Amino acid sequence: MNDNNLTHFDAAGNAVMVDVSAKPVTTREATAHGIITMNAEAFAAVQSGTVKKGDVLGVARIAGIMATKRTSELIPLCHPLPLTKVGIEFRLLPERQAVEALCTVKTSGVTGVEMEALTGVSTALLTIYDMCKAVDKGMELGEIHLVEKTGGKSGHYIRAEGGYV
Repeated sequence: MNDNNLTHFDAAGNAVMVDVSAKPVTTREATAHGIITMNAEAFAAVQSGTVKKGDVLGVARIAGIMATKRTSELIPLCHPLPLTKVGIEFRLLPERQAVEALCTVKTSGVTGVEMEALTGVSTALLTIYDMCKAVDKGMELGEIHLVEKTGGKSGHYIRAEGGYV
């Protein structure tokens, strides 16, 4: 089901935090994706673990996890959620001189975790940029999108299949 009504506005058109108090608690999970591309020198340093600032992917993983937990402080009108799982995975893509990131977030609650997953993957990629910028200031973040989400009124969404299932 896909309900396109905008619920973040009151009758007068003012932005409001959505009242979710009547919604049932359900298990909700979301996965977001993103990629950072870089020059050959930066990619080789990430791949070999020789970036002078330290373990790039380890620090980026922790930063992404921390960001998911602070999403409601960063995104206006976003509900604070008790997260029950946050996982960030990286895959090196030598053919693109890139690092792919996936952030999966889970909760049992009355609202979804898409924003938390998107915030986590974005922050993880920004951390990679920060740790490697001395080698390559021209890195590019991209392809940030929701891959899949389950739970809630809108149903199961899978991007690869083009929409809701």
